This record gives sequence, C-alpha cells and structure tokens, in this order.
Amino acid sequence: MLDRLNALYPVRYTALALCVFLTLLSLFALLAFGRGGWWFLLFGALSAVGYWDLVQSRRAVLRNYPIIGHFRYILEKVRPELRQYFLESDTEATPFSRSQRSLVYARAKGETDKRPFGTQLDVKVTGYEWINHSLAPTTIDSHDFRTTVGGPACTQPYEASVFNISAMSFGALSANAVQALNAGAKRGGFAHDTGEGSIAAWHRMHGGDLIWEIGSGYFGCRTDDGLFNEEKFKANALDAQVKMIEIKLSQGAKPGHGGMLPGAKVTPEIAAARGIPVGEDCLSPAAHSAFSTPIGLLHFVARLRELSGGKPTGFKLCIGHPWEWFAIARAMQETGITPDFIVVDGGEGGTGAAPLEFTNHVGAPLQEGLHLVHNTLVGLNLRDRIKIGAAGKIVSAFDVLRAMALGADWCNSARGFMFALGCIQAQTCHTGHCPTGVTTQDPVRQQALVVPDKSTRVFNFHNETLHALKELVQAAGLLHPNEISANDIVRRVNENEVRLLSKLMPGVPPGALLDGAESLHDVYKLYWARSSAERFSLG
Repeated sequence: MLDRLNALYPVRYTALALCVFLTLLSLFALLAFGRGGWWFLLFGALSAVGYWDLVQSRRAVLRNYPIIGHFRYILEKVRPELRQYFLESDTEATPFSRSQRSLVYARAKGETDKRPFGTQLDVKVTGYEWINHSLAPTTIDSHDFRTTVGGPACTQPYEASVFNISAMSFGALSANAVQALNAGAKRGGFAHDTGEGSIAAWHRMHGGDLIWEIGSGYFGCRTDDGLFNEEKFKANALDAQVKMIEIKLSQGAKPGHGGMLPGAKVTPEIAAARGIPVGEDCLSPAAHSAFSTPIGLLHFVARLRELSGGKPTGFKLCIGHPWEWFAIARAMQETGITPDFIVVDGGEGGTGAAPLEFTNHVGAPLQEGLHLVHNTLVGLNLRDRIKIGAAGKIVSAFDVLRAMALGADWCNSARGFMFALGCIQAQTCHTGHCPTGVTTQDPVRQQALVVPDKSTRVFNFHNETLHALKELVQAAGLLHPNEISANDIVRRVNENEVRLLSKLMPGVPPGALLDGAESLHDVYKLYWARSSAERFSLG
C-alpha cells in the first residue's frame, strides 16, 4: 500500500506539503480572525525553503528531500563541535571513512582539502604507511600524467590518464549519473569504463572516451540466445568514441558469480543498450561461452583486437586460484599472443548489490592480486608489452601512488567518482531508493542529479586528485608517478618497527620464471609447474 502511495505521491515531499498546507491555514486564520501571523511567517518561510530546495541544482539530497534534507547538512556542520556524540569517527573506514569522503567532496566542489593540526591518522598503528620524501624535490610542469596503452599487435594505442572512471553499468547507475560521468571525462580527457551493461545512449551524449567492457552476457554484441556476435561487436567497437576493449573475466564485488537483472527492471533504455528484450530477465552467466581455456581466452583477445581495428584489447579479473592466472600467463608464453592491458580488480571493490559472503570473503584484495600479476609478467619478460590497471577502493592521490608502486600503470576508481557525483554512502544502491539520484532508475529521484553541475564535480575531482599526485611525486624527487617503486613506501609492522614495502612484498627478478620457480615465493613453487595453457584446472 505504501509503495503504491509513494508511486502516486513521493512520501519524502510530505514535509514540504505540510508546510504549504499550514501556511495556507495560518493565512486563513490571519485574515479571518486576525491571529496566526507568526505561524504564517514561519511556515511560509519553510515553504519557500522547500521550493528553493526543489529548483536548486547543487544538492541532490535537498532536491529529493526538500526541507528535511537540511538536517543532514546541519549535522555535518555541527559534527566537528559535537564529535564525541557521533558514533562514526573520521577514520572509521567501513566501507569508506568520513575523512575519505570529505576529501572527495572537497575536491569535487573545488574547495580546500587542507586540514589543521596535522594528520588525523595514528602514525603508531600497525599498517600505517607513508612515502619517503626527498631533500631535492623536483618541479613538474603538468599534472596530466599519462601512459600509452597498446602492445606490439595494437595499431591504435591510447594515451590513458593514470586516473580513470572504473566500470559501472547503466542500470546500476542512473541515466543522469552516466551522463555526468561521461561529460566530466570528456572535459578532463580521461576514460570512462562502461561496465558490462554496454554502451547506452547516455554514454554517447557528451563524447567522452569509453572503455567498452564485454562481460559474459555479451551485452551490446550478443545473439538472441546470448552468444557472442561479431557483427554487433564491430558496430560498437569501431566507433571512434570507444578507445579500448575490456573483457570482464571477474570483478571484485562478486568474483566467480553471475548476475540476474529481473525483467521488471529491464526498461526500454536498458534493453536497447544490452540488446535484450524489454521486460525479460537478463542473465549474466558466471563464465564466458566464447572460450573455455587460457589459450582460447587469448585467441578471443586477438580476435576482438582485429575486429575493433587494432584498438587496445585486454581483460579484467579479480585474482582467485593463482594457478588459473598462471595458466593464462603460460598461454601468453606459448602462443605469443599478449593482451594490451590487464586490469586487476581487488576483492574490496564493487559498487552494486552483491551477496554478503562474496563481498566479505571471496577474491584476493588489490594489493595481493596486483603484486602477483605484475611479478608474474616480470618473471616471463612480458611486463614491457602489457600495461596494468588497478581498481579497489582508490580515491586519493596516495592510493594511486601506492598502487603504482606495486606495479600498476594506471588506476580506476568507481566509488570515488560516485562520491564526486554526490553519493553519501547511504548503502541503498540495490533498493532503487538512492537519496542522491546516483544509483536509481526512478525518474523523479534521478532528476535531483543535475548533469552540468555534477559533471563539473567529476572533472574537479579528477583534476585535483592529479594535482595532489603531482605534489607527492615532486616531494619524492621524481618526475612521473611511474617512477615510484615499493622501495619508496614504508609500512609500520608494529609500534617500534617499520619495513619498506619492497621487503614485505619482494619482487620477482626479470625472466626468473623462464628457468623454473624453485627459487621464488611459495605460490610459484606450488602452482607454476602444475599450471597449463590448455586448461584452467590444476594439473
């Protein structure tokens, strides 16, 4: 009953409606009985505030929750003075701390991100990390750091920013959110990953660079029975706006798990983007049907690269069984086919609804997954042919620098850019009731997200993060973030002891895997010799 009422009249507008009613009632009392003047002024002022909330374009919460939404901002303002009465501390990072969110909000709004009284972090706590600085800092002309993605078989290499928008599908995000992200990417010259939901009309409106993600459902390039369709793939892949092709093997939010979008949520817009019937259940299988072996995967990579006209083609995965990754690496070695890039997604990643057990207990975190992929490629002398992207709770310049120290060439962020859009971490993404219009298909709720304003915030967040990255690189005495190494990052291991990240996570010497793995870390000793390019299973 409540849902039906809410569809006819959004209950969240009740406070405004009540204020308007009481304004009219007090006006009647004033005119008829000469009383109620103060009430008329009070409720008239509140009604005016509510009207302004509806028409202003900067705060999505107020557009969706006129009048009552102000309580959120009031609490935000008074919290520093009443800190002891709030349960959430600045550094409580579940899933993102207030300090992390505030950093993104400040950069997105073009406000200062400076804080008084030094660090808010406990520098004595185990796990605290810092970057060593230099007494001879450098001066860098531009913060527009880029990396060239494209191996020997690529004929259209892409100059990618070192910080891009991670995969989030239209359907998981609203149309307005997709538009704002892509418009911000266009203005800032960085890339926008479509997610496996394929390329929607909203991705095309502003012309920002796209990384087209191809999942197991082959959305945007599928036959009626869900198999890969070459002609439909070419129609999208040859579009000049598509800069790279990414095959999704698994994702950090729910690795090894398929997905189902109920038919009731398959709108005409979603159906058009994915190439599926309107109103029917949309299945994303847990595994691909276009290949079943490591060698088959690489032949699929080569085929997509050819069909796209030579654009950079690679794959994304969250590391699970290490021997499966080793099998892919062996297939590269045996076939001579290499992807142009690999995106490593950490198990801590994800923006949408995922089963709790997967969210908490499946998939290697970014640090371990990235370290394994980078070292394996170094050990096979393949690292210079393949670029590595990294995703997994990356929102700050230090996050980017740390991932690059472990071997990444660039980083992707999903939730960082969601915060830039106005996400307040309400964690209602799966309900369709997102208070800021970021993750909903409700046409009224998503109108609260005003595209021109939020696209500027997306641009600002990217721009200011890279500016902060430049300052860190200069302080370390370097000229580009790709010069950072695990020797430059220090981690506290207990109250009285610290270690270089390179000592805690030792690397693999170049070419070491070509001669066997007996002298390497246990994971290589246990699984390298037993992996096979012919199969994903352990031999």
